[in-house]
Amino acid sequence: MTVSNIVNALTIDVEDYFQVSAFAPHIARSEWNTRTCHIERNVDRILEMLAERDIKATFFTLGWIAERYPQLVRNIVKEGHELASHGYGHERASDQTADAFFADIQLAKILLEDLAGNGVYGYRAPSFSIGERNLWAFDCMVRAGYRYSSSIYPIHHDHYGMPKSPRFAHEVRPGLMEIPMTTLRILNRNFPSSGGGYFRLLPYATFRWMLNHVNLSDGESGIFYFHPWEIDAGQPRIEGISRKTQFRHYLNIERMPERLNRLLGDFKWGRMDEVFPNRPNQHASVV
Repeated sequence: MTVSNIVNALTIDVEDYFQVSAFAPHIARSEWNTRTCHIERNVDRILEMLAERDIKATFFTLGWIAERYPQLVRNIVKEGHELASHGYGHERASDQTADAFFADIQLAKILLEDLAGNGVYGYRAPSFSIGERNLWAFDCMVRAGYRYSSSIYPIHHDHYGMPKSPRFAHEVRPGLMEIPMTTLRILNRNFPSSGGGYFRLLPYATFRWMLNHVNLSDGESGIFYFHPWEIDAGQPRIEGISRKTQFRHYLNIERMPERLNRLLGDFKWGRMDEVFPNRPNQHASVV
């Protein structure tokens, strides 16, 4: 099968295993400082993997992480990757008021920029938690000085999703682009094709075909995302979680590094700000 020469965006959501939204009912934020962090070693491993292939990526980083591990942030920037914001405390945008959300994304931006020594213009909402009920979040992003968001997943999902949203990059506010997570359109339905748990669940060949189809048939760059904890088979197991949450979080983690290496070799990859530079609006949105 011919693989497209289109460059796709490689993205990493920099959060630790205990900060996952699905674990929120089981791990209080007050406990975060007592947990053994694996984030430094996992990000170092990712940086080494990317350096071996001379691939640049975008790291959507929590302010909470940056505050405690400033050298991690400096290493990301030193290696030539884009530093972007994942908010401060991994709170879902849909669970916040507009004022609280603005304070969160502004604080994260300030912290990241101080450490990086340059501007931070990209933002991704935790758990893709921007939808039809909180589109005011885009106004907050403009106010905070962001230029693009990658916060909407145009699919049906039990925790997030905005299936009627445009599938590709579009301007949502003057000067602010939304670059949605990649989906494959089949039989009038969008199927997730961006990574995360779906990448660990589906056979590799299936996922490869889906992303390649978006490149070749839609003529569009895709987005792939994963988390540092997804390459960490030795992470502490969280007790008391449902079987559904166990399945979603731990499925095929031990196979993730090998799959990821295959994906990095099968496609061309770049940073979000280089794959999707600001350009005239091609897919208008009325949100």
